Amino acid sequence: MSISEYILLDMARAATTADAFNAVAEPRRRQILDSLAAGERPVADLVERLGIAQPQVSKHLRVLREVGLVDVRDEGRQRIYRLNGSRLKPIHDWVARYEDTWSERFDRLDVVLEDLKRKERGDGNDDE
Repeated sequence: MSISEYILLDMARAATTADAFNAVAEPRRRQILDSLAAGERPVADLVERLGIAQPQVSKHLRVLREVGLVDVRDEGRQRIYRLNGSRLKPIHDWVARYEDTWSERFDRLDVVLEDLKRKERGDGNDDE
Protein backbone atom coordinates (compact mmCIF):
# COMPACT_ATOMS: atom_id res chain seq x y z
CA MET A 1 0.00 0.00 0.00
CA SER A 2 1.37 3.37 -0.98
CA ILE A 3 1.66 6.20 1.52
CA SER A 4 -1.10 8.15 -0.26
CA GLU A 5 -3.45 5.14 -0.08
CA TYR A 6 -2.66 4.77 3.61
CA ILE A 7 -3.34 8.47 4.22
CA LEU A 8 -6.66 8.28 2.35
CA LEU A 9 -7.66 5.16 4.27
CA ASP A 10 -6.73 6.85 7.55
CA MET A 11 -8.71 9.96 6.54
CA ALA A 12 -11.74 7.82 5.70
CA ARG A 13 -11.61 6.26 9.15
CA ALA A 14 -11.20 9.66 10.77
CA ALA A 15 -14.21 11.06 8.90
CA THR A 16 -16.50 8.70 10.81
CA THR A 17 -15.63 10.45 14.03
CA ALA A 18 -15.23 13.96 12.63
CA ASP A 19 -18.71 15.22 13.48
CA ALA A 20 -22.19 14.27 14.61
CA PHE A 21 -23.45 13.88 11.03
CA ASN A 22 -20.92 11.18 10.24
CA ALA A 23 -21.37 9.50 13.60
CA VAL A 24 -25.15 9.12 13.23
CA ALA A 25 -24.83 7.84 9.68
CA GLU A 26 -24.31 4.38 11.15
CA PRO A 27 -27.63 2.68 12.03
CA ARG A 28 -26.32 0.99 15.20
CA ARG A 29 -25.23 4.35 16.57
CA ARG A 30 -28.70 5.73 15.96
CA GLN A 31 -30.11 2.75 17.87
CA ILE A 32 -27.80 3.56 20.76
CA LEU A 33 -28.93 7.19 20.73
CA ASP A 34 -32.56 6.04 20.66
CA SER A 35 -31.93 3.84 23.69
CA LEU A 36 -30.19 6.65 25.56
CA ALA A 37 -32.97 9.11 24.77
CA ALA A 38 -35.04 7.38 27.45
CA GLY A 39 -32.31 7.87 30.05
CA GLU A 40 -28.91 6.74 31.21
CA ARG A 41 -27.89 3.17 30.55
CA PRO A 42 -24.92 0.96 31.39
CA VAL A 43 -23.06 -0.71 28.55
CA ALA A 44 -24.48 -4.13 29.48
CA ASP A 45 -28.00 -2.82 28.99
CA LEU A 46 -27.12 -1.45 25.56
CA VAL A 47 -25.52 -4.78 24.61
CA GLU A 48 -28.73 -6.58 25.55
CA ARG A 49 -30.98 -4.08 23.77
CA LEU A 50 -28.97 -4.12 20.54
CA GLY A 51 -28.22 -7.84 20.55
CA ILE A 52 -24.61 -7.37 19.49
CA ALA A 53 -21.31 -8.09 21.21
CA GLN A 54 -20.00 -5.77 23.90
CA PRO A 55 -16.84 -4.82 21.93
CA GLN A 56 -19.01 -3.60 19.04
CA VAL A 57 -21.23 -1.56 21.34
CA SER A 58 -18.15 -0.08 23.02
CA LYS A 59 -16.69 0.83 19.64
CA HIS A 60 -19.88 2.69 18.67
CA LEU A 61 -20.03 4.38 22.07
CA ARG A 62 -16.44 5.55 21.63
CA VAL A 63 -17.34 7.20 18.33
CA LEU A 64 -20.42 8.84 19.84
CA ARG A 65 -18.36 10.00 22.81
CA GLU A 66 -15.62 11.46 20.60
CA VAL A 67 -18.12 13.69 18.77
CA GLY A 68 -19.80 14.63 22.03
CA LEU A 69 -23.16 12.95 21.43
CA VAL A 70 -22.88 10.87 24.59
CA ASP A 71 -21.31 11.43 27.97
CA VAL A 72 -20.04 8.72 30.28
CA ARG A 73 -19.55 8.42 34.00
CA ASP A 74 -18.25 5.65 36.17
CA GLU A 75 -20.54 4.17 38.79
CA GLY A 76 -18.68 1.50 40.67
CA ARG A 77 -17.51 -1.01 38.08
CA GLN A 78 -20.04 0.14 35.48
CA ARG A 79 -19.74 2.83 32.85
CA ILE A 80 -23.02 4.69 32.52
CA TYR A 81 -23.78 6.49 29.26
CA ARG A 82 -26.22 9.31 28.67
CA LEU A 83 -27.31 11.27 25.64
CA ASN A 84 -25.91 14.76 25.16
CA GLY A 85 -28.92 16.04 23.21
CA SER A 86 -27.57 19.55 22.71
CA ARG A 87 -24.91 18.12 20.40
CA LEU A 88 -27.69 16.88 18.08
CA LYS A 89 -28.78 20.48 17.45
CA PRO A 90 -26.68 20.94 14.27
CA ILE A 91 -28.40 17.89 12.77
CA HIS A 92 -31.81 19.17 13.85
CA ASP A 93 -31.12 22.61 12.41
CA TRP A 94 -29.99 21.17 9.09
CA VAL A 95 -33.01 18.84 8.78
CA ALA A 96 -35.38 21.65 9.83
CA ARG A 97 -34.50 23.54 6.64
CA TYR A 98 -36.31 20.83 4.68
CA GLU A 99 -39.39 20.63 6.88
CA ASP A 100 -41.43 23.08 4.78
CA THR A 101 -40.61 21.18 1.60
CA TRP A 102 -41.64 17.87 3.16
CA SER A 103 -44.84 19.36 4.56
CA GLU A 104 -45.81 20.78 1.17
CA ARG A 105 -45.18 17.44 -0.52
CA PHE A 106 -47.19 15.54 2.09
CA ASP A 107 -50.04 18.05 1.74
CA ARG A 108 -50.07 17.50 -2.04
CA LEU A 109 -49.96 13.75 -1.51
CA ASP A 110 -52.97 14.01 0.83
CA VAL A 111 -54.92 15.80 -1.92
CA VAL A 112 -54.03 13.10 -4.45
CA LEU A 113 -54.98 10.32 -2.02
CA GLU A 114 -58.33 11.95 -1.21
CA ASP A 115 -59.02 12.32 -4.94
CA LEU A 116 -58.22 8.63 -5.51
CA LYS A 117 -60.50 7.62 -2.62
CA ARG A 118 -63.36 9.69 -4.05
CA LYS A 119 -62.90 8.12 -7.47
CA GLU A 120 -62.82 4.66 -5.91
CA ARG A 121 -66.12 5.33 -4.11
CA GLY A 122 -67.62 6.81 -7.26
CA ASP A 123 -67.93 10.24 -5.69
CA GLY A 124 -65.58 11.91 -8.15
CA ASN A 125 -66.50 13.98 -11.16
CA ASP A 126 -64.31 12.09 -13.59
CA ASP A 127 -65.36 11.95 -17.24
CA GLU A 128 -64.71 8.24 -17.65
